[in-house]
Amino acid sequence: MNNVKPIGIFDSGLGGLTVVKAVNCLLPNEDIIYLADTARFPFGNKSKSTIEKYSLEISDFLISKNVKMIIIACNTASSLGIETVRKKFDIPVLGVIGPGARTAEKVTKNHKVGVIGTRATINSGSYIKALKLVNENIEVFSVPTPLLVPLTEEGWSESEITRKVGVIYLSPLNEKGIDTIIL
Repeated sequence: MNNVKPIGIFDSGLGGLTVVKAVNCLLPNEDIIYLADTARFPFGNKSKSTIEKYSLEISDFLISKNVKMIIIACNTASSLGIETVRKKFDIPVLGVIGPGARTAEKVTKNHKVGVIGTRATINSGSYIKALKLVNENIEVFSVPTPLLVPLTEEGWSESEITRKVGVIYLSPLNEKGIDTIIL
């Protein structure tokens, strides 16, 4: 790869900064362009066609910055927009679904994995498919958690309200005996 060109990374919000941090740790000499689409955030309550459109528009912007690859750090865009982006551009396009599934498979002890995310991500079934690809014996339990993203993006991740919402959302997963959760 051409090391002079930057890596483009995007998310609908600020959560993708965790991916930027990981890339920086693994590839400290790489330049990164990060785009958080906070104007149209959250993606998880949008239609598939809208998510595909947003993913293409953001990717067009990153391509205009001469990136050598794109990392879609958004679970929703990785679930519903990545194939559209891959078809349009002739550079590597990576998402977060596969790596998340492979990591969960490595750490689960009882093969019961929970997945929480936006309605669009959960309804896409992308994590179920990815987890079954790495290990068909994994039981996957998914719960949409639409309030967690806006609460976190507002800086309320440590608030009592968010804790109570989390307890409500996670109760069905706890009842299934999961030992690993993908967020």
